Amino acid sequence: MRKLIFTALMAAVALPATSAIAQSRGELQRDRMEIQRQQQQLDHARRYGTQQDVRKQQRDVREARREYREDWQDYRRTNRNAFRRPAYAAPVRGWRYRPVTVGYSLPRAFYGQRYLIGNPAAYRLGAPRAGTRWVRYGNDVLLVNMRTGRVLTVHRGFFW
Repeated sequence: MRKLIFTALMAAVALPATSAIAQSRGELQRDRMEIQRQQQQLDHARRYGTQQDVRKQQRDVREARREYREDWQDYRRTNRNAFRRPAYAAPVRGWRYRPVTVGYSLPRAFYGQRYLIGNPAAYRLGAPRAGTRWVRYGNDVLLVNMRTGRVLTVHRGFFW
């Protein structure tokens, strides 16, 4: 009985120590690689394993994603100033923010030079493909096709 209680207490004490604070982009990258590895193991279990193996791997994938979300939140907290920008001023007078979705055609004034994100790597955004740019729209970040104005990707609430 004492051994069981001691084991439970040790597990409770060790639990907070395992949740690490993401201090660097490298740790977040390792978390993403861990998610990919877990996903590959899940795919392998679906092909060759039993139902029990699949459930275990699904739990592992969920855990890896949860860990990544926590580390991303910690990273944003520790690097708060990188995601804080001056107040957004719309290019059209009287314009009110309206959430946009993928496929929306953004007016040209909204992806002018003033709203482009010049260094997307500083915000952990992927490098845009040819003909596309990351644009700030309110507190959101959009990947926009510069020729057509179509929104390709939306990250809501990116800036504070």
